[in-house]
Amino acid sequence: MPRAAHIASLVYAFLLLLPHGLFGQALPASQATLVLKTGTPVVLQLAQTVSSAHAHKGDRLGFVVVRDVVVGGFTVVRTGARAEGSIIGVKRRRPLGMGGDLNIKVDSVELVTGERAGLVARKEFKGRSHAIRMGVVLAIAGAIYPPVAPVFLLSPGRDSTVLKGTEVTAYTENDYSVEAGRVSFARESASDLSELVKLLPPRVLNGEGREGDMLNLIFVAKEEELQEAFAHAGWLEVEKSTPQIIWHLLRQRKHYTKFPMDRLYVFGRAQDYAYALPDPESIVARRHHLRIWKTDREVNGIPLWVGAATHDIGIEFVKHKFWFFHKIDPNVDAERDYVAENLAETWQLTREEYVRCSEPIFDGHTATGQTYYSDNKMLLLGLSRGVAPIVAATEVANKLP
Repeated sequence: MPRAAHIASLVYAFLLLLPHGLFGQALPASQATLVLKTGTPVVLQLAQTVSSAHAHKGDRLGFVVVRDVVVGGFTVVRTGARAEGSIIGVKRRRPLGMGGDLNIKVDSVELVTGERAGLVARKEFKGRSHAIRMGVVLAIAGAIYPPVAPVFLLSPGRDSTVLKGTEVTAYTENDYSVEAGRVSFARESASDLSELVKLLPPRVLNGEGREGDMLNLIFVAKEEELQEAFAHAGWLEVEKSTPQIIWHLLRQRKHYTKFPMDRLYVFGRAQDYAYALPDPESIVARRHHLRIWKTDREVNGIPLWVGAATHDIGIEFVKHKFWFFHKIDPNVDAERDYVAENLAETWQLTREEYVRCSEPIFDGHTATGQTYYSDNKMLLLGLSRGVAPIVAATEVANKLP
């Protein structure tokens, strides 16, 4: 054998003995085919708002994958991939205080190969019933003027509204084989922070699905430390109970510091916390306030939270709502920065960086129609003491499209 050929044979044999991990796409023969097992969970978010008031049986629905699905160290379903489903049942809101119903199912999801895998998931969403309230009104009407009481039996409940971003977990319907050569290694460096920012909706929604306040804060904090940080800075949790609200408003009037906030929604859920910092000179009309939602993401085991902060500067009457609402300072960035400055006075911030939003927001409207403007940045604040370094916000921003 010629010397050159002999050397080449030795080099080839040496390469065959090297660990597969040194070559990005090398796979053992036993892993040439990956199997996505039956019952593998796929976490999804609804891509649009649907309501029993307008939906019809058979309407198609879109979903977005929230987390990568990994098999044998390879990603077979990518975060952001599209899934499809449909509405399989609709009931309009009905008399006797009965609310509307929506039944939805998920059909399939797109694999990284471009093929589709069948999914199984069915979920029912019920509108709020007004049966108890109707009964109370009926009793009062019957006591005052009995002939008019039966009219209240015609009072319907609420429509069932499933908001954009509502999470649904589906499961693969069968085993699916995927050629390993057509997929890529799982992204070990992908962080929950960067994935959160890319998938986070730019604005919150009201109960009807109308976009409102901008999400402008991210907190890295354990729940108890989040509560402590705001308590130390003098922020108050607003009240939620209607009887308490009425009682304290009647007693305290202009001195009522825990004036409630409307429910707004992210991930299909109302806020987990609602904090207010009233102005001592005008407690009811002027206050700093924000709503906070817990996410399902973590950094080094520390939960990530998102918030929407605005500054109430007065009260105005909204004609199309026929009700009084707080008027906000349109410069929402100033309120975002104020929250950080205020917390820093009594709590050591372990991180403070700006993150560019995945969807540009330079101006917008609240759910009641008020305008606001922004520089299209969220502020990341670390509130947990001793938290390890995390992916820099600047790195996250640079990864965004």
